[in-house]
Amino acid sequence: MQTKPTERHFAGVGGRTIATYHWLPDGTARDHLVIAHGYAEHAMRYQEFADFFVPLGYAVHALDHHGHGKSDGLPAVIESFAATDADLDTLINQVRDENGVDAVKLIGHSMGGSIATHYALTYQEKLSGLILSGPAIGGGVPPITRALLRLFKRINPAMGVTKLDSAAVSRDGSVVEDYRADPLVFRGKVPAATASSMMDAIARYKRAVASITVPTLYMHGAADALVKLKHAQPIARRFGSSDMTEKVYDGLYHEIFNEPERARVLTDLANWLEAHRAI
Repeated sequence: MQTKPTERHFAGVGGRTIATYHWLPDGTARDHLVIAHGYAEHAMRYQEFADFFVPLGYAVHALDHHGHGKSDGLPAVIESFAATDADLDTLINQVRDENGVDAVKLIGHSMGGSIATHYALTYQEKLSGLILSGPAIGGGVPPITRALLRLFKRINPAMGVTKLDSAAVSRDGSVVEDYRADPLVFRGKVPAATASSMMDAIARYKRAVASITVPTLYMHGAADALVKLKHAQPIARRFGSSDMTEKVYDGLYHEIFNEPERARVLTDLANWLEAHRAI
């Protein structure tokens, strides 16, 4: 059964209109899950995710980052992670205030995993758990390349610098077809501003993530060609949480929630959530 979300909007950083989506269960939610989606996609690609968790009693909330989906901004351009943090914080504060909860579970996929990590560096007191799916938190580029990206970002933030292979998102052909046909999915090259923002954030993580102590679930497809396990895993293992769980899935591509084995992945997440109930 498909759960229809409520779509709302708020004024984000720079006065941009930010679209948010709320999938709610009947009665009081057992916990609140907030999603930070990946680069080039949008929050409504998590409809099946919501269809799985809402019947279990969870409320699912998400936003389209600026430049993505129905939110304002240059297409796929991430101005800065400070801006995504601020918009995400607005949504999380709304969820907390409207539902009388102190903390939420934050779920970040790919670039959203980096955004979630970046958010946790400042706001982890608002989180009761952090879930990272194929997070773009490792690897990076040399300092000279980062400097060039910053220059390109100032000159032309929308200038494309690299192309990603959409076939690498999932081994499920229907998922790839839907991704390619989705008018809200950006299909051009990664903009210089977005690449610069991501690389600057990644450069911080090696030292900074030790300060993240919130319970964390790190999940990754071993065959992920877009965010390589060998780059992200060493950074995830530097998190300072004493409650850290790692799930690596042999053979799975980038979007582990959209792989043929999605039921196993979602069940693993559900089991972790059950073991980390909201207080």
